[in-house]
Amino acid sequence: MPAPSVAIRGQRSLLRQIREALAGGGPAQARLDMVASIIARSMVAEVCSLYMRRAGGEMELFATEGLDRSAVHVTRMKPGEGLIGEIMKVGRPLNLADAPEHPAFSYRPETGEDPYHAFLGVPLLRGGRAIGVLVVQNRTERVYSDDEVEDLQIVAMVLAEMVAGGELITEDELKGVELAPHKPERLIGTKFSEGLAYGVAVLHEPPPAPSQLLSEDAAAEEARLDVAIAALQAQIDTMLEGQHGLVEASYEVLDTYRMFAHDGGWNRSLVDAVRNGLTAEAAVERVRSEHRARLGQARDPYLRERLHDLEDLNDRLLRHLSGDGHVARELPENAVLIARNLGPADLLEYDRTRLRGLLLEEGSAASHAAIVARALDIPCVGRLDDLRNRVSEGDPVVVDGETGEAYLRPRPDIIKSVEQRMEIRAQRKAEFAKLRDTPAFTRDGTKITLLMNAGLEVDLDILVEAGAEGIGLFRTEFQFMVAEEMPRFNAQTALYERVMDAANGMPVTFRTLDLGGDKVLPYMEAEREDNPALGWRAIRMGLDRPALLRLQLRALIAAAKGRPLRIMFPLVATVDEFRAARDLVDHEVAWAQRRGRQAPSRLEVGAMIEAPSVLLHLDALLPMTDFVSVGTNDLMQYLFAADRGNPRMSDRYDPLSPPALRALDMIQKACAETGTPVSVCGEMAGRPLEAFTLVALGFSRLSMPPAGVGPVKQMVLSCDREAARRGVSPLLKSSAGSVRNEIETLARKIYLAI
Repeated sequence: MPAPSVAIRGQRSLLRQIREALAGGGPAQARLDMVASIIARSMVAEVCSLYMRRAGGEMELFATEGLDRSAVHVTRMKPGEGLIGEIMKVGRPLNLADAPEHPAFSYRPETGEDPYHAFLGVPLLRGGRAIGVLVVQNRTERVYSDDEVEDLQIVAMVLAEMVAGGELITEDELKGVELAPHKPERLIGTKFSEGLAYGVAVLHEPPPAPSQLLSEDAAAEEARLDVAIAALQAQIDTMLEGQHGLVEASYEVLDTYRMFAHDGGWNRSLVDAVRNGLTAEAAVERVRSEHRARLGQARDPYLRERLHDLEDLNDRLLRHLSGDGHVARELPENAVLIARNLGPADLLEYDRTRLRGLLLEEGSAASHAAIVARALDIPCVGRLDDLRNRVSEGDPVVVDGETGEAYLRPRPDIIKSVEQRMEIRAQRKAEFAKLRDTPAFTRDGTKITLLMNAGLEVDLDILVEAGAEGIGLFRTEFQFMVAEEMPRFNAQTALYERVMDAANGMPVTFRTLDLGGDKVLPYMEAEREDNPALGWRAIRMGLDRPALLRLQLRALIAAAKGRPLRIMFPLVATVDEFRAARDLVDHEVAWAQRRGRQAPSRLEVGAMIEAPSVLLHLDALLPMTDFVSVGTNDLMQYLFAADRGNPRMSDRYDPLSPPALRALDMIQKACAETGTPVSVCGEMAGRPLEAFTLVALGFSRLSMPPAGVGPVKQMVLSCDREAARRGVSPLLKSSAGSVRNEIETLARKIYLAI
């Protein structure tokens, strides 16, 4: 290892002096003043000042060397005021040759700062939040060097931890100082999964907190860091080679991880921090804080996404350093998971008996985390801006999946209101449970078949409990997404057999692999696409890789063991695609029979109607199918040219709008004319008002998340289908962008239970 530079040796000396000053004891203010004096002397600065943030956002002068000490605890800056406010706002250093010339400069005569021109201020960052500002000043006009900026940043990091740990300022003096969010906050997001939850915040994969900041042996710390970085790089390389799966990440995200993990600049920043006297863990936290401060304010979504990549990378590196890389976490009894985003397997790794709710910074109602949350009946709210910086581990939180809100550190009246609403929901759930065995007939005698969407083995446990009459959509890709390698024939067969056994004679519709788009497996090589939702996915991938599709079809046929089998192909955009897919099914049935194996007693092959192109070719498609199912999630996405995974677009268009309802009406009438059984298996089917509209349009088979069966059944039992048809039909001719209000009025008029 090269010998430390003079600057580095000076940095270690400065940190040692600060530590010795604190060890000497004495009044808190005297220790603060001594620290300011040590920093000023070491930095050859005429002024060194420490400002701390008060709970109201004001910045208060807490200590100074060089300014008038009578201004300490007197001088305060309003939020955003002056150079101090500017540093707090941007969260990064401000280096000025002539501070009074800066437009944000705010003159405070009581401090006596008139003679000083050169100014360097750095934020005290803790957990990515600025809790204070450390400043040095000189009379001479000059720009401080990069080494000086680096030195002051390291000192600021150490001071931030000392302040938070109570080493530097007593608890009495810390009263009113905002070290972490503490005020009640209400965040408005988007509801991903219905329900209410009240519990304590658990941060998803939080990094181990550094137990020690300053190292005694820089060489040993650098060696630890080198080993951890090498292990991290090897782990990510292995993931990309397909030997181990990281289920929540797409190939593109993993590739970004690898790029950052091998980035020389990132590695050098870590090594430099260690050589300057920090432990390896403290070095990671320091670099993390820099990234948060620099990129956290960025409006560009690409830059913010890079910050999230770096956050995950830092977390992984910290786990390598701690040796706790893959240890499952214990949850408190009433845990609410806080995360930026999650993949489907992430949620399943937690103890669902203790998990009460989920709050996400990102995602969409169609994201994997949202789908799994609905399957597990876990309330989930997403698209909560800056969530992770606003909540601390252990904070009380409320998840309001009815309104799409989150309450952080809620007031007692909010807690009481939520608990009352939770009790009402529990009573409603009990009412739904009583209806479990009641057939779903409308008041005027029409039978509505209510089916369940599934994709996880945990779904099978609640099939009967939910009161569903079968599985209208089994998402077979989930098995692939939660596995560490491509599931082989025996594993696929075993799962499909368990699903049919659990159904116990009730119908099960297996959707073949719907991969691609946002479902790229880490162990499969994937090409980058400009528009993945419009790209190589679903049936297109299956037809281009027939071995993959044929293996799945073979497993489905083997699992049937002579029982009825329903197979459905996703995203059929042309008649030729369905014809080719059906030929593969026939080929695999013939292959099984030639080898003396049982064929299904009844084989039904269907298509999902999701691509608008088939709406204009239903007369050709429907005679080829045994049944069809409308996937409203993708159909609406393509109908409105609105990416449902894009937060800005996912709620932009209402499915209860004339063009959407006309498309659905067209499908239902075409199926009625040809006698083709049709169901709806998108999100619309599981929401009572939307399901009411589907029933009014003539649909009588609905497949939904388990939690939707009870509310939809209650709606069906109170519905007069003919009255609903008469009320909804005229709305299809409306020129309005949405007819939701009109449908709600109709529902109230006919006393619908929703």
